[in-house]
This record gives sequence, structure tokens and C-alpha cells, in this order.
Amino acid sequence: MEHSYKKKSHSKLIELNEELENYFNNTIIPQLFVDSNMILRKFTPPAMKHFKLTADDIGKHIDDVSSNIRFPTFIENITEVIESNKDLEKEIQTTDKKWYQMNILPYIVRKENKTNGVIVTFIDINDRIQTLRGYERLNRDYENIIHSISHDIKGPLSNIEGLTRLLQNTPDSKEESQHIKDMLSESVANLRQTVEDLADIQQSDTGFAKEPERVNFENVIEDAKLALRDRIAETNAQISTQIKESEICFSRKNVRSIVYNLLSNAIKFQKPDSTPVISIQTEKSGDYILLTVSDNGTGIAEDKLESVLDRYTRLNSEVEGTGVGLFIVKNMVEQMGGEIKAESTLGEGSTFKVYFKAE
Repeated sequence: MEHSYKKKSHSKLIELNEELENYFNNTIIPQLFVDSNMILRKFTPPAMKHFKLTADDIGKHIDDVSSNIRFPTFIENITEVIESNKDLEKEIQTTDKKWYQMNILPYIVRKENKTNGVIVTFIDINDRIQTLRGYERLNRDYENIIHSISHDIKGPLSNIEGLTRLLQNTPDSKEESQHIKDMLSESVANLRQTVEDLADIQQSDTGFAKEPERVNFENVIEDAKLALRDRIAETNAQISTQIKESEICFSRKNVRSIVYNLLSNAIKFQKPDSTPVISIQTEKSGDYILLTVSDNGTGIAEDKLESVLDRYTRLNSEVEGTGVGLFIVKNMVEQMGGEIKAESTLGEGSTFKVYFKAE
């Protein structure tokens, strides 16, 4: 009987090890498994690609391969997690200037209740960071335009007002009237040029977000879920996907940002004491590929539904945010010939439909 039990336990151990091995071999995310002695035990194929690891690195002290990771406090962060048994999540920039969201999770042996190492996950957020910076720059440009227009057109407007009054009060002299009309015409031309100069957003200003490529929705959704891992765990959010159209030709960084913003909002605006239930679907809709994100959250009042995609619109002051997320999503979609629509019932949830122009 005891022999049979040991045989089953051994078989189960082999099965679990094979499942772990299979997971490490097939995941699209760079991951490392470092034991409590700081020895690199496993890594996923993407980690090999991103950090130039080889099979010879298995069994080495992480200090001997950390130069491949090129992140200055990497070892200190692993030590911190092993000693504290607490997760660590941070955005890092490696020495080759690439941005990652790094998650270090303690690998706890439940039986002994001690940390036997860590699993380190790297999510490539370089495109997202660059896109965010690009839109922050663009937002600053728009703010500058608004302030500049309100300031710089006062002069030309004053000239036009003055010349108009002068024209109305000028004696009936054709020569004098013509001179005033010429100056008025010149002032109008100057005003037009001022406005055009101030409002001139060049193609290069938004070029950072316009590089179409073939994008896989499932991979992008997985990226977004991993980036929001803590919020998903904290709220016990239930996320289901139904992907009927798996690919689209679009800017990858934009698709990632769109999915991330919509999923983040769906979790953020949960009803009190209620588990977020979120559905993500893709399908063909005429000349478009339709991405639908639905939730069972607080919903949006009918009188605010039209403005929800406007810049700086904040529906709930108690929920953190700047009110530019959906505005940015709208810009991304519309710049590529698409459209976004919002449907909602207050207290029941919201649905956002993003229509990507099909290839």
C-alpha cells in the first residue's frame, strides 16, 4: 500500500514538473526562476531572446548572468523578495534603454511555508511608455496651442476692431476708405496666419503612434492582463474572451494602449461590493474589425455618455485618473479611420465598441 502511494506521488511530481516545463517552454512572456541560493534554474524562450541567455547559464549564480539583464538593482530586488516573502512590481529601464514591467514573485513551498526562490516576469512596455510620452507631449502641445491662441490673437483682433471702427467713422473718402480696407485685409490675413501657425500639428508629431503591423489580439490581451495583474487579483475580476478575429493590421503600441485603457477602466469602475465581470470580444463587422469590452460596473449616466470620450472628462472624482485615457483611445482609433462608441446603463455596466478599419 505504501509502495503504491509513493509510486502515485512520484508520478504526480513528474506530471507537475512536466506541466511546469511545458508552461515555461510555451509562454510568450520572458520569465526566470531563481532559487533561494540565487541560482538560475529555468527561463522561458523569450527570456533567452530578450536577455541573450543560453542553456549554459542554467545552474549559474544570478550574479554571473545579471549583466545580461542589464538592470542595476536586479539582484537587490530578488534578495528583497526572498527575505520579505512579498511581491515586488516596478517599471524598469535596462541599460540598453528598454522599458519593462518587472514582477518578482516569491516561490513559496507551502508545506514548509518558506520561500524557495522567485519567479521573475518581464513585460515589454517600451512601446506603451513611448506612446504615453508621445501623447503627453502632444497634450502639452495642445495646451500650449490653446494658451498661445488666446494670447497671440488678441493683437490682430484689436487691430481689426480698431480698423472696423475707423472705417465706420471715416468721412466718405474713397481713397481713405480703400486704405483702411487694405489694412483691414492685411490684418485678417495676419490673424489667419497666426492661427494656422499655432494650430499646425505636423504629421511627425503623431507619427510615434502610426506604424501599422499585424497584431494578435490574444497576445495583446494577455499583455494587458499581466500588466493589471495586481488590480485583477485585488478585485477578483472575472475576465472572459471570445476572439473570432484574432489579428488586425494596426499600430501594435496603439492596440495595446487601447485594450489596456478599456480593461483598466472596466476594473476601476466596479460596483461597490461586487466582483467585476468583464467580457472582451472581437469579430468582423462590415468593413471593420470590432473590439467590444463590456463590464458590470457602475455604468454611466445618460447625460454624461456623450462627453465620456472628451478630454479631461472624469465621471467619478473618487476614482483616480486624469480623464484623458478614453480621449487618447478615441484619437488613436480615429487617426486610423476607425470609430469608438460607448453604451451604458447607470448601475448596470458599460460597453465600449472599437471599430478598427479592416485591412
